[in-house]
Amino acid sequence: MPAISRTVTLASANGLHARPAQLLAQRAKISGHRFTITKGDKTANAASLLALMSLGAQRGDLLTISSEVAEAEPVLAELESILATDHDAAEVGS
Repeated sequence: MPAISRTVTLASANGLHARPAQLLAQRAKISGHRFTITKGDKTANAASLLALMSLGAQRGDLLTISSEVAEAEPVLAELESILATDHDAAEVGS
């Protein structure tokens, strides 16, 4: 059972595609903690771009971010923020 977890609604209009998945994977990887992202019955290592994209997550899907380490809470909050941001809307405004 994970020490910490949060469930978040995916906000990006085009789902968990390369850009938001890369941001998520990079942040998870540099944290030094292991995080998983779960959508339904599929679970992916949050530090793996390909694993994240294989979830097939679309806008509005509920994703659960988990870690076995309670001290990873600040990073979990950052990962939650990445998923809760519509990176596609930001792209249009640039």
